[in-house]
Amino acid sequence: MPNKHSISEINNIYKETFKELSEKVLASDKFDPSLYDKYNVKRGLRNQDGTGVLVGLTSIGDVRAYIMDEKEKVPIDGKLIYRGINVKKLVEGVQRRDAFGFEETAYLLLMGSLPNDKELADFNKMLGDYRKLPDGFAEDMIMKAPSPNIMNKLARCVLASYSYDSNPDDLSFDNVLRQCIMLIAQLPTMAAYAYQTKSHHYDDKSLYIHNPQAELSTSENFLQMIRPDSKYTRLEAEMLDLALMLHAEHGGGNNSTFAVHLVSSSGTDTYSAMATAIGALKGHKHGGANLKVLEMINDMKKYVTDWKNDKQIEDYLFKVLNKEANDGSGLIYGIGHAVYTRSDPRAILLKEKAQELAYELGGEWQEEFEFYKRIEKIAPFVFEKHRAIDKTFCANVDFYSGLVYSMLNIPKELYTPIFAIARIAGWSAHRLEELAVSNRIIRPAYKNVGAKQPYVDLNDR
Repeated sequence: MPNKHSISEINNIYKETFKELSEKVLASDKFDPSLYDKYNVKRGLRNQDGTGVLVGLTSIGDVRAYIMDEKEKVPIDGKLIYRGINVKKLVEGVQRRDAFGFEETAYLLLMGSLPNDKELADFNKMLGDYRKLPDGFAEDMIMKAPSPNIMNKLARCVLASYSYDSNPDDLSFDNVLRQCIMLIAQLPTMAAYAYQTKSHHYDDKSLYIHNPQAELSTSENFLQMIRPDSKYTRLEAEMLDLALMLHAEHGGGNNSTFAVHLVSSSGTDTYSAMATAIGALKGHKHGGANLKVLEMINDMKKYVTDWKNDKQIEDYLFKVLNKEANDGSGLIYGIGHAVYTRSDPRAILLKEKAQELAYELGGEWQEEFEFYKRIEKIAPFVFEKHRAIDKTFCANVDFYSGLVYSMLNIPKELYTPIFAIARIAGWSAHRLEELAVSNRIIRPAYKNVGAKQPYVDLNDR
């Protein structure tokens, strides 16, 4: 007999039941936190000094943020290395040529070396040829099932791509490389169409579906696909291109990239691996952090009436640390990083380009940018003065990326998907590396600390 209730009605019927059951689940999942120390558990795969537990080797990316001197961390200016090349040098080289650099960055991460003119042209053509989604994909996989969250839709699109692949489970290197390059090309199209569908279905706006243009760069294509009139300026495309370059890779230990290594080690297909990474990146502790920065800044504006008043900014940040302002988390979002100490090179490079865009736009955006700079300057002193924390704090890339996307008039729903559009280049490189050099499934250990209990027959319970 068919169910006469909708899922929403069923949810409502069991609402109180789930509240009661959840208390039971929580009670059974609790144990003495001191057991972590007793069994020397590396919580979050972190050592006691905050460094990451070494679980693998990679030749793709490197994050250098401190040096160890007699077992103590000494802060240094941060460096981000792609295949042995300082990302600062990579960005400067692209900017000297007045070119777009994400495609060159993706090639470097995948192939291990910078492309020459012909190799880059061939790679760009390949990406251009793959950008358009398969026939019927947009209608069947995106428009017929709108999602309020673009990241979830991206994961579904990537998983659905398995069904459109004539050879999805072949783990030969050339086949996996083909799949990775295809996804690098198509993810911006998927994200743009997912946003347009969400905007139409949930926000009652007109639906615009623009075809990707093979001759355009990734950043140009994305801007023309998400805008009703497909128009953008050269500076806007350069700004987004820089953001994509800086987000493309961050070593093997970040949550989403480690997820790629983890599931790839099991021998699963490319689409399952990339969908897993998208799921990891969605979390507000990872890819969604720039939205938290924007929310904090918007809350700050309610209390800081003079954006040039250091005391007002300091007082607000102090309230944030005391869990008396913003979301009550006690976190100053965008300040501090799990690895970087004195500086985040991505934040520095993004800040420089953001200033160029802010001053070209002028007016409120120029004032907004200066406000961010003032917050960045004051925040570390607030930590030192009000918390007496013996740690070096710096602005991380999330601090400025939300501002950049705001200046580009990119909807908030697309902030984290842009991160995925960039990082899939690094994910692809790490998947290929895992398949090339490792033949062991990743399987860390968990110590069971649950209490023993006897089995009781149902009639006696």
